[in-house]
Amino acid sequence: SLDPATCVFHYAFEAFEGMKAYKDKQGNVRLFRPDMNMKRLNRSVARIALPTFDGEKVIELIKKFCQMEERFIPSERGYSLYIRPNMIGTQRTLGVGPPGSALLYVIASPVGPYYPTGFKAISLEATKYAVRAWPGGVGNSKLGANYAPCIVPQMQAASRGFQQNLWLFEDVDPTTGKVEDFVTEVGTMNLFAAIINKDGQKELMTAPLDGTILEGVTRNSVLQLAQERLVPEGWKISERRFHMRELAEAAKEGRMLEVF
Repeated sequence: SLDPATCVFHYAFEAFEGMKAYKDKQGNVRLFRPDMNMKRLNRSVARIALPTFDGEKVIELIKKFCQMEERFIPSERGYSLYIRPNMIGTQRTLGVGPPGSALLYVIASPVGPYYPTGFKAISLEATKYAVRAWPGGVGNSKLGANYAPCIVPQMQAASRGFQQNLWLFEDVDPTTGKVEDFVTEVGTMNLFAAIINKDGQKELMTAPLDGTILEGVTRNSVLQLAQERLVPEGWKISERRFHMRELAEAAKEGRMLEVF
């Protein structure tokens, strides 16, 4: 057990990752782009003065772990073994400074669909009365400290019938000089919008990696597939800032295709 004076309890020296092991149709165990999870965890721990590690070595250990615990990996479609690599500062101190020791470990659990609705659409509450991340902050790091402050707004959204918050960031639009509510991400995932823009072109857009959103593995995969498959069909793929008024106008004018 950890000493009550351990720095993770007092100063939030904690970072983690979320990844999954699946079984394909042949029953083979698959990891989905684990190299990206390791790179992101190394960026996260470095941001809070925890030690970095050899990502390839940890992937090899996770592979061995999955082989040992294969009986816990579900075969049903939409189910998987959730894997959480975690690093915490373990130095016993009440002084604020870089931890002198840390623990890197992995826990796992079989999981099904994240939401009670399964794979159906979820409802989001556009939230600006609380802010998840801001320029120069740690919104692009997967830190435990990012999540606890979001729980009360999430509970408030749930009380109004929404399943998650769509985090907005109020800022001045440099093209118009107006204050707008810019779309960042959802509480548990990145967000994309597919619209027909005012030039009549189909556009797939998502917020840029400006330090306020997580660099999602699924986000990166969608962008790569879109460049490969949608661009030849005439789509525009954009990593850019966009605000709620732009989405509202697209919906009102019949140019909204999908938000996901």
